[in-house]
Amino acid sequence: MHDKEGAAVPPDERLRGASAVIAIPARDEEACLPACLLALDGQRDARGRPLRPGSFAVLLLANNCRDRTAEVARGLAPGLSYPLLVREAVLPAARAHAGGARRAAMDAAAELLAGGPPGAAILTTDADGRPDPGWLGANLAALAAGAEAVAGTIRPALDEWGALPEALREREQREARYAALLDELAARLDPDPHDPWPRHGIHSGASIALTLDAYRRIGGLPLVPSGEDRALFAALLRADMRVRHCPDARVTVSCRLDGRAAGGMADTMRHRLQDEDAAPTDPRLEPVRDAFRRFRRRRALRRLRAGRGDPRRLARALGLGVDRLVDIAARRGFWRAWEELETAAPALSRRALPAGALLAETARAAALLSALRGA
Repeated sequence: MHDKEGAAVPPDERLRGASAVIAIPARDEEACLPACLLALDGQRDARGRPLRPGSFAVLLLANNCRDRTAEVARGLAPGLSYPLLVREAVLPAARAHAGGARRAAMDAAAELLAGGPPGAAILTTDADGRPDPGWLGANLAALAAGAEAVAGTIRPALDEWGALPEALREREQREARYAALLDELAARLDPDPHDPWPRHGIHSGASIALTLDAYRRIGGLPLVPSGEDRALFAALLRADMRVRHCPDARVTVSCRLDGRAAGGMADTMRHRLQDEDAAPTDPRLEPVRDAFRRFRRRRALRRLRAGRGDPRRLARALGLGVDRLVDIAARRGFWRAWEELETAAPALSRRALPAGALLAETARAAALLSALRGA
């Protein structure tokens, strides 16, 4: 990484002994940034104890700023209990987007951890987010338990949430309720030993943690203008990494309508305000009948790869030839095989879920889960 003037960033002695670096990209965030940095100042371990001083550091990448983001951060630094490294950069136009900024920040964190202790971790959050006191501890505990990457969960800032139109809040809540039911359905029908229930299905740049080794093995954060969080976890799963969706790693996020990132949460909410019925639901939502079949067939693929199950029966259910199914099932890594199978099998084609169907599908999902819980 290079600073604003193009000089290479030297090693920082303040990082000696740090096993984790939190990378925060920030662009014109002077107003929101203090709350984020102060929230990180009160981090606790999984047992609620203060973290050892110097065990982690924060790297702030103030990129393409027109305000005092960097100056505000430097002014807060002396009063913080952790080392805060402030870097300024002017990203070229081709990379001056949310994905490019987060990639630059995480790459810088990886450089700072080079030669550090085994199991060193890179985390990232948003400059306008506020991690819970146990956020860092929950992430580190999940990594210590064997995960190679951790997806945290998010909740909206109450003051901004309350200012949103009621219809928009209700729409967001309906989607969240249905998504949670599908997450539990997946956990019950296709249990993952590395990601047990309770878990969630959120992939947000506001809460990501992964080992330095995992970051390097996938070649860093995918360089895409938006949706870099989802692209990162797709790459991790494709590389057969152990991913944990940890419900205890929580961050309060902004739900302002004037967000900085194109294609982000703010754009989605503005679209829904313009036409609630026409605005699509979250792409991962689908009718419960489709989800039920998808999770059952994903479980069948796991069994097939383990030498159990009947490939002819699964091939018929998927609308594939047996040889084609067996070839896909032999791919290296389960999630790579599943991704290819979803593309190849007609029975796994996704149907968009209309917003108007959310209430009915939620009732069906709740009834199905009630039966499964009692089984």
